[in-house]
Amino acid sequence: MGTLVCWKHCPRCSAPLESDGRSANCGECGYVAYAGPEPTVCALVLDDAGRVLLARRKFEPDAGKWDVPGGFLEEDEEALDGLRRELREETGLEIEPLELAGIWADRYGGGDTTATLNLYWTARIVSGEPTAADDVAELRWFSLDDLPPDEELAFENVAKALHSRR
Repeated sequence: MGTLVCWKHCPRCSAPLESDGRSANCGECGYVAYAGPEPTVCALVLDDAGRVLLARRKFEPDAGKWDVPGGFLEEDEEALDGLRRELREETGLEIEPLELAGIWADRYGGGDTTATLNLYWTARIVSGEPTAADDVAELRWFSLDDLPPDEELAFENVAKALHSRR
């Protein structure tokens, strides 16, 4: 429901829209928009010791909580290109995606906010040293047996992805 809730007028003809949260319909020109999740790309960066790299969020939603490096895909961007871009922006690392680890639906901040479809890959570092940048306050390696508790993780999809690796 998050995406279309704020739509009041048709983007084509400016007439009032009727919306049920799943679609928005224009009675004047016939335009219809459907709500759908925003795709994100996320990396479970693993080192040779089997630890995973987590990022402490600098900004809301969930500022101060642990997240995985990644973010929203840009329009017309291939998923793995977006994954590499996000990792460079947030960590300074060049990575090699290894395998698709899973796909989880969620909300960006909970409640009636933007729905997300979160695509996770395992990845290894090709070059660089992890350096917190962009919207990341801190980077830290965690053993899969000693992860932060779920209440310290930013989103439900992060907990689901990490639990899938245990």
